[in-house]
Amino acid sequence: MTTFQAIADRVEIQALQAEFTDAVTMRDRARLAALFTADGVLRMPNIPIELTGPEEIRLGGEKLQEQWVFFVQNTHPGAITIDGDTATGRAHMHEIARTRNGIEGLNYAIYHDSYRRTSEGWRFTERVYELRYLDTTPLAGSAPGETAEAPAARWTEPATADRLERAADALAARGFGVEILPDLEAARARVRELVPEKASVFTTASETLRLSGIDDDLNSDQYPRSVKPRVLTMDRETEADGIRHLLATPDVVIGSVAALTETGSLVVASGSGSQLPAYTGGAARVIWITGAQKIVPDLPTALRRLEEHSLPLETARTEAAYGVPSAVNQLVVFNSPTRFSEGIVLLLREAVGY
Repeated sequence: MTTFQAIADRVEIQALQAEFTDAVTMRDRARLAALFTADGVLRMPNIPIELTGPEEIRLGGEKLQEQWVFFVQNTHPGAITIDGDTATGRAHMHEIARTRNGIEGLNYAIYHDSYRRTSEGWRFTERVYELRYLDTTPLAGSAPGETAEAPAARWTEPATADRLERAADALAARGFGVEILPDLEAARARVRELVPEKASVFTTASETLRLSGIDDDLNSDQYPRSVKPRVLTMDRETEADGIRHLLATPDVVIGSVAALTETGSLVVASGSGSQLPAYTGGAARVIWITGAQKIVPDLPTALRRLEEHSLPLETARTEAAYGVPSAVNQLVVFNSPTRFSEGIVLLLREAVGY
Protein backbone atom coordinates (compact mmCIF):
# COMPACT_ATOMS: atom_id res chain seq x y z
CA MET A 1 0.00 0.00 0.00
CA THR A 2 1.27 3.46 -0.87
CA THR A 3 1.66 5.57 2.26
CA PHE A 4 0.95 9.25 2.58
CA GLN A 5 4.68 9.85 3.23
CA ALA A 6 5.64 8.09 -0.03
CA ILE A 7 3.14 10.22 -1.95
CA ALA A 8 4.46 13.38 -0.30
CA ASP A 9 8.07 12.40 -1.07
CA ARG A 10 7.24 11.75 -4.72
CA VAL A 11 5.48 15.11 -5.07
CA GLU A 12 8.43 16.90 -3.44
CA ILE A 13 10.98 15.20 -5.71
CA GLN A 14 8.96 16.14 -8.81
CA ALA A 15 8.83 19.70 -7.47
CA LEU A 16 12.64 19.58 -7.09
CA GLN A 17 12.99 18.59 -10.76
CA ALA A 18 10.67 21.41 -11.80
CA GLU A 19 12.58 23.90 -9.63
CA PHE A 20 15.80 22.92 -11.42
CA THR A 21 14.22 23.61 -14.82
CA ASP A 22 12.79 26.93 -13.67
CA ALA A 23 16.16 28.04 -12.26
CA VAL A 24 17.94 27.06 -15.49
CA THR A 25 15.45 28.79 -17.77
CA MET A 26 15.36 31.92 -15.60
CA ARG A 27 19.19 31.86 -15.31
CA ASP A 28 19.02 31.90 -11.52
CA ARG A 29 22.35 30.24 -10.82
CA ALA A 30 22.30 30.65 -7.03
CA ARG A 31 18.89 28.98 -6.78
CA LEU A 32 20.09 26.20 -9.09
CA ALA A 33 23.15 25.48 -6.92
CA ALA A 34 21.03 25.40 -3.74
CA LEU A 35 19.13 22.39 -5.09
CA PHE A 36 22.21 20.16 -4.57
CA THR A 37 23.66 18.68 -1.41
CA ALA A 38 27.10 19.86 -0.26
CA ASP A 39 28.67 16.88 -2.06
CA GLY A 40 26.21 16.92 -4.96
CA VAL A 41 27.51 16.34 -8.50
CA LEU A 42 26.27 17.57 -11.88
CA ARG A 43 27.65 15.55 -14.81
CA MET A 44 27.13 16.35 -18.49
CA PRO A 45 29.48 13.98 -20.41
CA ASN A 46 28.54 15.25 -23.89
CA ILE A 47 29.86 18.78 -23.17
CA PRO A 48 31.93 17.55 -21.14
CA ILE A 49 31.32 18.97 -17.67
CA GLU A 50 31.56 17.56 -14.15
CA LEU A 51 30.84 19.93 -11.26
CA THR A 52 30.94 19.01 -7.58
CA GLY A 53 29.32 21.04 -4.80
CA PRO A 54 27.00 24.06 -4.96
CA GLU A 55 29.75 26.61 -5.60
CA GLU A 56 31.24 24.74 -8.59
CA ILE A 57 27.73 24.18 -9.93
CA ARG A 58 26.92 27.88 -9.61
CA LEU A 59 30.12 28.99 -11.36
CA GLY A 60 29.84 26.29 -14.03
CA GLY A 61 26.25 27.30 -14.71
CA GLU A 62 27.40 30.88 -15.13
CA LYS A 63 29.95 29.91 -17.78
CA LEU A 64 27.38 27.83 -19.65
CA GLN A 65 24.73 30.53 -19.57
CA GLU A 66 27.16 33.15 -20.88
CA GLN A 67 27.11 31.19 -24.16
CA TRP A 68 23.33 31.32 -24.59
CA VAL A 69 21.48 33.67 -26.87
CA PHE A 70 18.40 31.92 -25.54
CA PHE A 71 17.65 28.61 -23.88
CA VAL A 72 14.34 26.99 -22.93
CA GLN A 73 14.15 23.72 -21.01
CA ASN A 74 11.04 21.62 -20.42
CA THR A 75 10.96 18.74 -17.93
CA HIS A 76 8.70 15.70 -18.08
CA PRO A 77 8.74 13.55 -14.91
CA GLY A 78 9.90 9.97 -15.17
CA ALA A 79 10.16 7.05 -12.77
CA ILE A 80 11.02 7.65 -9.10
CA THR A 81 12.06 4.94 -6.63
CA ILE A 82 12.15 5.90 -2.94
CA ASP A 83 14.19 4.02 -0.35
CA GLY A 84 13.81 5.71 3.02
CA ASP A 85 15.84 8.95 3.01
CA THR A 86 17.34 8.34 -0.44
CA ALA A 87 15.80 7.95 -3.87
CA THR A 88 16.63 7.56 -7.56
CA GLY A 89 14.74 8.75 -10.59
CA ARG A 90 14.73 10.13 -14.11
CA ALA A 91 13.58 13.37 -15.69
CA HIS A 92 12.98 13.62 -19.45
CA MET A 93 14.13 16.86 -21.08
CA HIS A 94 13.13 18.78 -24.22
CA GLU A 95 15.36 21.78 -24.87
CA ILE A 96 15.51 24.56 -27.48
CA ALA A 97 18.62 26.71 -27.68
CA ARG A 98 20.75 29.11 -29.66
CA THR A 99 24.30 29.77 -28.45
CA ARG A 100 26.91 32.40 -29.23
CA ASN A 101 29.36 29.86 -30.65
CA GLY A 102 27.05 28.98 -33.54
CA ILE A 103 25.08 25.94 -32.46
CA GLU A 104 21.29 25.98 -32.32
CA GLY A 105 18.40 23.59 -32.53
CA LEU A 106 16.57 21.22 -30.22
CA ASN A 107 17.33 18.06 -28.32
CA TYR A 108 15.83 15.39 -26.13
CA ALA A 109 17.73 14.13 -23.09
CA ILE A 110 17.37 12.28 -19.80
CA TYR A 111 18.64 13.31 -16.37
CA HIS A 112 19.50 10.25 -14.29
CA ASP A 113 19.10 11.41 -10.69
CA SER A 114 19.97 10.46 -7.14
CA TYR A 115 18.28 12.29 -4.26
CA ARG A 116 18.67 12.62 -0.49
CA ARG A 117 16.30 13.88 2.17
CA THR A 118 17.81 16.81 4.10
CA SER A 119 16.63 19.18 6.78
CA GLU A 120 15.65 21.55 3.95
CA GLY A 121 13.80 18.90 1.96
CA TRP A 122 14.85 16.62 -0.90
CA ARG A 123 18.03 17.62 -2.74
CA PHE A 124 20.03 16.24 -5.67
CA THR A 125 23.11 14.23 -4.81
CA GLU A 126 23.78 13.54 -8.48
CA ARG A 127 22.39 14.52 -11.87
CA VAL A 128 23.83 12.82 -14.97
CA TYR A 129 22.75 14.22 -18.34
CA GLU A 130 22.31 11.72 -21.18
CA LEU A 131 21.71 13.16 -24.65
CA ARG A 132 19.30 10.97 -26.62
CA TYR A 133 18.58 13.11 -29.72
CA LEU A 134 20.10 16.28 -31.19
CA ASP A 135 18.84 18.31 -34.15
CA THR A 136 21.05 21.29 -35.11
CA THR A 137 18.84 22.37 -38.02
CA PRO A 138 18.69 26.20 -37.91
CA LEU A 139 15.71 27.42 -35.91
CA ALA A 140 13.11 29.31 -37.90
CA GLY A 141 12.15 31.64 -35.07
CA SER A 142 13.95 34.13 -32.87
CA ALA A 143 13.82 35.27 -29.28
CA PRO A 144 12.05 38.57 -28.46
CA GLY A 145 14.59 41.37 -28.64
CA GLU A 146 17.11 39.31 -30.63
CA THR A 147 18.61 41.64 -33.25
CA ALA A 148 19.26 40.76 -36.87
CA GLU A 149 22.99 41.15 -36.20
CA ALA A 150 23.05 38.62 -33.39
CA PRO A 151 23.21 35.46 -35.55
CA ALA A 152 26.09 36.88 -37.61
CA ALA A 153 28.04 37.77 -34.46
CA ARG A 154 28.41 34.12 -33.54
CA TRP A 155 30.66 33.62 -36.60
CA THR A 156 33.00 36.51 -35.75
CA GLU A 157 33.47 36.27 -31.99
CA PRO A 158 36.80 34.63 -30.97
CA ALA A 159 36.50 31.35 -29.11
CA THR A 160 37.28 31.33 -25.40
CA ALA A 161 40.61 30.03 -24.14
CA ASP A 162 39.15 26.72 -22.99
CA ARG A 163 37.56 26.10 -26.41
CA LEU A 164 40.89 26.88 -28.10
CA GLU A 165 42.63 24.36 -25.85
CA ARG A 166 39.91 21.77 -26.48
CA ALA A 167 40.23 22.18 -30.26
CA ALA A 168 44.03 22.04 -30.06
CA ASP A 169 43.94 18.84 -27.99
CA ALA A 170 41.51 17.24 -30.43
CA LEU A 171 43.69 18.15 -33.44
CA ALA A 172 46.79 16.80 -31.74
CA ALA A 173 44.99 13.55 -30.94
CA ARG A 174 44.20 13.19 -34.64
CA GLY A 175 47.85 13.59 -35.66
CA PHE A 176 48.07 17.29 -36.56
CA GLY A 177 50.88 19.48 -35.33
CA VAL A 178 49.24 22.29 -33.37
CA GLU A 179 50.54 25.57 -32.00
CA ILE A 180 48.45 28.22 -30.24
CA LEU A 181 49.82 31.68 -31.03
CA PRO A 182 48.70 35.08 -29.73
CA ASP A 183 48.25 36.96 -33.00
CA LEU A 184 49.06 37.35 -36.69
CA GLU A 185 52.50 38.79 -36.06
CA ALA A 186 53.47 35.68 -34.12
CA ALA A 187 52.09 33.52 -36.93
CA ARG A 188 54.06 35.50 -39.50
CA ALA A 189 57.29 34.94 -37.56
CA ARG A 190 56.56 31.23 -37.10
CA VAL A 191 55.89 30.75 -40.82
CA ARG A 192 59.34 32.13 -41.62
CA GLU A 193 60.76 29.36 -39.40
CA LEU A 194 58.58 26.63 -40.91
CA VAL A 195 59.23 27.47 -44.60
CA PRO A 196 62.84 27.03 -45.77
CA GLU A 197 63.98 29.73 -48.17
CA LYS A 198 64.91 27.14 -50.82
CA ALA A 199 61.55 25.34 -50.62
CA SER A 200 58.92 25.55 -53.32
CA VAL A 201 56.00 27.19 -51.51
CA PHE A 202 52.42 27.74 -52.65
CA THR A 203 50.31 30.38 -50.87
CA THR A 204 46.60 29.81 -51.45
CA ALA A 205 43.99 32.56 -51.76
CA SER A 206 43.35 33.60 -48.16
CA GLU A 207 42.38 36.80 -46.38
CA THR A 208 44.37 35.56 -43.39
CA LEU A 209 47.56 35.36 -45.46
CA ARG A 210 46.88 38.72 -47.09
CA LEU A 211 46.14 40.57 -43.85
CA SER A 212 49.14 39.10 -42.06
CA GLY A 213 51.64 39.94 -44.78
CA ILE A 214 52.53 36.24 -45.10
CA ASP A 215 51.39 36.18 -48.72
CA ASP A 216 53.79 39.03 -49.57
CA ASP A 217 56.60 37.47 -47.52
CA LEU A 218 56.50 34.08 -49.23
CA ASN A 219 56.08 35.47 -52.75
CA SER A 220 59.09 37.79 -52.47
CA ASP A 221 62.61 37.39 -53.83
CA GLN A 222 63.60 35.76 -50.54
CA TYR A 223 61.77 32.62 -51.72
CA PRO A 224 63.01 32.10 -55.32
CA ARG A 225 60.95 28.89 -55.75
CA SER A 226 57.65 30.45 -54.76
CA VAL A 227 54.90 28.95 -56.92
CA LYS A 228 52.42 31.81 -57.27
CA PRO A 229 54.66 34.40 -59.04
CA ARG A 230 55.79 31.73 -61.50
CA VAL A 231 52.27 30.51 -62.26
CA LEU A 232 51.06 34.06 -62.92
CA THR A 233 53.53 34.36 -65.80
CA MET A 234 52.49 31.08 -67.45
CA ASP A 235 49.95 30.69 -70.24
CA ARG A 236 46.74 29.05 -69.03
CA GLU A 237 46.27 27.05 -72.24
CA THR A 238 49.69 26.08 -73.53
CA GLU A 239 51.26 25.55 -70.10
CA ALA A 240 48.27 24.10 -68.27
CA ASP A 241 50.08 20.87 -67.39
CA GLY A 242 53.00 22.78 -65.93
CA ILE A 243 50.68 24.92 -63.83
CA ARG A 244 48.90 21.85 -62.58
CA HIS A 245 52.14 20.18 -61.48
CA LEU A 246 53.42 23.29 -59.75
CA LEU A 247 50.20 23.79 -57.77
CA ALA A 248 49.80 20.12 -56.87
CA THR A 249 53.27 19.24 -55.56
CA PRO A 250 54.99 22.11 -53.75
CA ASP A 251 57.26 21.41 -50.79
CA VAL A 252 54.99 23.59 -48.64
CA VAL A 253 51.43 24.80 -49.10
CA ILE A 254 49.97 27.37 -46.75
CA GLY A 255 46.44 28.70 -46.32
CA SER A 256 43.48 28.78 -43.96
CA VAL A 257 40.16 26.99 -43.39
CA ALA A 258 36.47 27.87 -43.37
CA ALA A 259 35.97 26.29 -39.96
CA LEU A 260 37.65 24.13 -37.34
CA THR A 261 35.60 21.93 -35.03
CA GLU A 262 36.22 21.40 -31.34
CA THR A 263 36.37 17.69 -32.17
CA GLY A 264 39.46 18.20 -34.36
CA SER A 265 38.23 18.45 -37.97
CA LEU A 266 39.28 21.07 -40.53
CA VAL A 267 36.81 22.19 -43.19
CA VAL A 268 38.23 23.54 -46.45
CA ALA A 269 36.06 24.85 -49.28
CA SER A 270 37.18 25.84 -52.76
CA GLY A 271 35.75 27.42 -55.87
CA SER A 272 38.54 26.44 -58.29
CA GLY A 273 40.03 23.45 -56.46
CA SER A 274 43.56 24.75 -57.11
CA GLN A 275 44.77 24.29 -53.52
CA LEU A 276 43.22 20.88 -52.87
CA PRO A 277 45.79 18.55 -54.54
CA ALA A 278 48.57 20.07 -52.43
CA TYR A 279 46.42 19.90 -49.27
CA THR A 280 45.41 16.29 -49.81
CA GLY A 281 48.86 14.77 -50.20
CA GLY A 282 50.77 16.59 -52.92
CA ALA A 283 52.71 18.86 -50.58
CA ALA A 284 55.27 17.59 -48.09
CA ARG A 285 54.09 20.11 -45.49
CA VAL A 286 50.67 21.75 -45.13
CA ILE A 287 50.24 24.79 -42.88
CA TRP A 288 46.82 26.16 -41.97
CA ILE A 289 46.56 29.47 -40.07
CA THR A 290 43.23 29.74 -38.31
CA GLY A 291 41.64 32.62 -36.43
CA ALA A 292 39.87 31.87 -33.13
CA GLN A 293 36.48 32.87 -34.55
CA LYS A 294 36.52 29.85 -36.88
CA ILE A 295 36.21 27.33 -34.04
CA VAL A 296 32.75 25.73 -33.95
CA PRO A 297 31.30 22.88 -31.91
CA ASP A 298 30.77 20.28 -34.65
CA LEU A 299 30.68 19.55 -38.37
CA PRO A 300 27.03 20.61 -39.03
CA THR A 301 27.84 23.99 -37.47
CA ALA A 302 31.02 24.23 -39.55
CA LEU A 303 29.02 23.78 -42.76
CA ARG A 304 26.52 26.43 -41.66
CA ARG A 305 29.37 28.83 -40.91
CA LEU A 306 30.69 28.23 -44.43
CA GLU A 307 27.33 28.86 -46.11
CA GLU A 308 26.12 31.73 -43.92
CA HIS A 309 29.37 33.62 -43.34
CA SER A 310 32.44 32.63 -45.34
CA LEU A 311 30.83 32.16 -48.75
CA PRO A 312 29.03 35.56 -48.85
CA LEU A 313 32.25 37.36 -47.89
CA GLU A 314 34.32 35.43 -50.41
CA THR A 315 31.69 36.15 -53.10
CA ALA A 316 31.97 39.88 -52.37
CA ARG A 317 35.75 39.59 -52.83
CA THR A 318 35.63 37.61 -56.08
CA GLU A 319 32.95 39.83 -57.59
CA ALA A 320 35.05 42.91 -56.84
CA ALA A 321 38.24 41.29 -58.15
CA TYR A 322 36.98 39.17 -61.07
CA GLY A 323 33.35 40.12 -61.64
CA VAL A 324 32.04 36.63 -60.75
CA PRO A 325 30.61 35.14 -57.55
CA SER A 326 32.39 32.46 -55.59
CA ALA A 327 30.97 28.97 -55.03
CA VAL A 328 31.60 25.90 -52.92
CA ASN A 329 32.50 23.64 -55.83
CA GLN A 330 34.75 21.39 -53.76
CA LEU A 331 34.59 20.63 -50.05
CA VAL A 332 37.14 18.65 -48.03
CA VAL A 333 36.96 17.67 -44.36
CA PHE A 334 40.32 16.75 -42.84
CA ASN A 335 39.99 14.42 -39.86
CA SER A 336 43.75 13.74 -39.91
CA PRO A 337 46.74 14.69 -42.06
CA THR A 338 47.27 12.69 -45.24
CA ARG A 339 49.82 9.88 -45.22
CA PHE A 340 52.72 11.65 -46.92
CA SER A 341 52.06 15.22 -45.73
CA GLU A 342 52.84 16.88 -42.43
CA GLY A 343 49.80 18.88 -41.30
CA ILE A 344 50.41 21.89 -39.05
CA VAL A 345 47.70 24.15 -37.61
CA LEU A 346 48.70 27.57 -36.26
CA LEU A 347 45.73 28.44 -34.07
CA LEU A 348 45.46 32.12 -33.21
CA ARG A 349 43.84 33.60 -30.12
CA GLU A 350 42.42 36.50 -32.15
CA ALA A 351 39.82 36.69 -34.92
CA VAL A 352 41.48 36.85 -38.34
CA GLY A 353 40.07 36.55 -41.86
CA TYR A 354 36.65 35.03 -42.51
